[in-house]
This record gives sequence, structure tokens and C-alpha cells, in this order.
Amino acid sequence: MADETIPVARPATCVPGHFGEWIQGRLGPEGPVVLVTLSCPALCVRAPGSGPRLDQLFPSRAVSGFAAALGLGPVSWPGLDCDMPVGAGAGASTACLVASARALGSRAAPETLARACLDVEGATDPLMYSGPDAMLWASREGCALEAMPPPPRCEIVGGFWGAPMRTDPQDAAFPDVADLVTFWRGAVARGDRAALAGIASESARRCTALRGPDDPMEALARALGALGHVRAHTGTARALIFGPGNVPSEAGAALAEAGLTGALRFVTGGGA
Repeated sequence: MADETIPVARPATCVPGHFGEWIQGRLGPEGPVVLVTLSCPALCVRAPGSGPRLDQLFPSRAVSGFAAALGLGPVSWPGLDCDMPVGAGAGASTACLVASARALGSRAAPETLARACLDVEGATDPLMYSGPDAMLWASREGCALEAMPPPPRCEIVGGFWGAPMRTDPQDAAFPDVADLVTFWRGAVARGDRAALAGIASESARRCTALRGPDDPMEALARALGALGHVRAHTGTARALIFGPGNVPSEAGAALAEAGLTGALRFVTGGGA
């Protein structure tokens, strides 16, 4: 009997993305770019899938270095199914890297995986961690600066505003948010949804004032009784923040009427 090649089964994996950031900016005028991500279980990258492979999304040298950093050696990358558009501020590139590594059986620690992702992207999201919203993350260094409690459960209604905007890892033109980080520590410790939404809204305002583009989120938050609003500080994701069970039925239609696309609704946060 002729020898037969038996394919090696790859573990199916799904890596959730994020939907902008609760906070993003400089930790002090000359400090690092930091963020608290807004976890989004509604948008994922799945592997193996039927879409493009990692070596079709990134330069071959970067992909080879990524595999070597994780001890994977020469590999056949799985196809990927990605829910989020590129340049949306929803973590597509990081999630594709993490999903590919995990589908090939990598058991690298999150810190190791973060460094490998950083070498490819130059700026990475904390999606390799099980609690990505429970830390102050330095995206250009690929590491957590501080562990914090996750935000309390909130309902998010969002969509995408404007043209895609891919993250430039050399871009450090962000407002100083050191004061907001201080306020966040206290509010998240108390589980204060209203305060956290107010902090997120202020971070979004500062980013929009410095970087643009203008959007209708402030007006939508007032009209729909939201606790606040949040944005991707690089990217097109925009969203309203509500307490659990307080989303008005017309919220999705209101966002679409205002010009946002791809409306979605999900629950985020890990607290009560």
C-alpha cells in the first residue's frame, strides 16, 4: 500500500477584536502612547478559514520573523475569516496575527506573542490577552504598563464613520490623557459606568479636536440618552455607551441615518 500523507488537524480558534478605545493618548506630554481598549466580542478573526493567509497580508520577511519568534519554523499559514474591516480601529491586524499563531498550535505566553506582533505591526493591540480591557496598554511598546479592573458591563451600539485609517506606528500626535488615566483608575475601581463613559467621551473629544474628523457622536449621545460615546483614536469605529438594558430601540437606525455604516450592538466589560 502506498504511503499516505495524513493532514495535521489545526485547532480552530477565534480571536475577538476591539471597538476603538475607552482612552488613548500620551501619558504626559512626552510620555508613551497608551490606551484602554474597548473589547468587542461581536467582531472576531477565525482560523482556519476561507480568507487570505497571513503571508498574503504582511511582507514575507515580517511573517517569517513572526513564525521564528514563536518557534513555529516553516509553516503553512491557515486561511483567515475576518469580521472587521482593515483601518477601522477594531484590531484586524493584531487579531489576524494572534489567530494564525494559535491555529498553528502556538502556546507562547501573551507577552511573547505581543512582542512578536509588535515586530510585524509596529503598534499592537492587547488582543492576545484574555482580559485586554483590564490593563493600561502601551501600544508602541507592546506591553501592559499597569493592571486595572475591567470596566463594568455596558451595552455598546456602534458603526463606522469615514474612510479607513490604518495605524501609523510612528504617529505620536495624540493629546495628553494622563489626567483621564488617573480618573479612570478611580472610576473603574468603583464600577462607575457614568464616570467611565464621561472619561471615554472626553478622550474622544480631545482626539477629534486634535486629529479629526468631526463626527455626529456627541449629538447622537444626547439625542438617545447614552451615557457617553467612544471612538477609535486611529480608525473609523464610533460607538455609544449605554447601561445594560437601556439601549433605545431606535439606536441602530439613528446611527445609520446619521451616516454610520455597519451598525452593530454588543456587550462589553467584565464587572457587574
